[in-house]
Amino acid sequence: MKRLLLLALPLLLAACPARQAATDAAPPPPPNAPTPPPAPQPPDLAAELPRFHWRLQDATDASGKRIDALFARAELPLQLDFRDGRIAVANTCNRMMGRYATSAGTLTVERLASTMMACVDPKLMALDREAGARLQGPLAMGLVAGDAPGLTLRNAAGDQLTFAGTPTPETRYGGPGERIFLEVAAQTAPCSHPLIPDMQCLQVRELKYDDKGLKVGDPGPFGNFYATIEGYTHEPGVRNVLRVDRYEIKDPPADAPSQAFVLDMVVESAIERR
Repeated sequence: MKRLLLLALPLLLAACPARQAATDAAPPPPPNAPTPPPAPQPPDLAAELPRFHWRLQDATDASGKRIDALFARAELPLQLDFRDGRIAVANTCNRMMGRYATSAGTLTVERLASTMMACVDPKLMALDREAGARLQGPLAMGLVAGDAPGLTLRNAAGDQLTFAGTPTPETRYGGPGERIFLEVAAQTAPCSHPLIPDMQCLQVRELKYDDKGLKVGDPGPFGNFYATIEGYTHEPGVRNVLRVDRYEIKDPPADAPSQAFVLDMVVESAIERR
């Protein structure tokens, strides 16, 4: 009996490699089998944040209650902008700004500096306080890329802020713009346009400033301005000096402008009577 067992053992051991080889050899895929899609890659936080204006959509505390103080301006939601390692908070009473860094799903915002303008509306003053308290220190961050980008920030107290992304002009026009200053006259003037009868044009001239902020050169006369300035609404009777970013439009359609103008800020305003 022992002799038979000893003879069977080599046969069993010899069969193991063949059985293992049969197990390891996976059947080949069908000839027309679709290629599985690649696994989605997480977005590059440092690259994605500056590509959008981030506007507040929702804000809740740790218990899930809406933080109403952050929605003092329904028509102008709280907005975050990221650029060159700095965060700017807009649509509050005062503009707030500071440095930030990202790492491993965390946004760390240093102490925010603020302008010191006083607002008549107490809700706007409260908005500054409430926003500043929730947008400093380490914040857990979630970022969704794609056609509808989203950003969520959660602080240590459990407050969660949800933002929707809108492409910046640099993203829309494929590169940085040129910073210029335009003076807009108080009154518009009739101008001819092949598609728009009785068109009224802004009267505009470009201003130049030196590195000390002093005007230099002769701006010359005002002229018809056929384009639009995104973010600017003209009020008849008010002359304005605007700081504007000018972008080149690549391959514009026929009869369309080759440049786009986006308002950065109103530098100076004056009421002029006729």
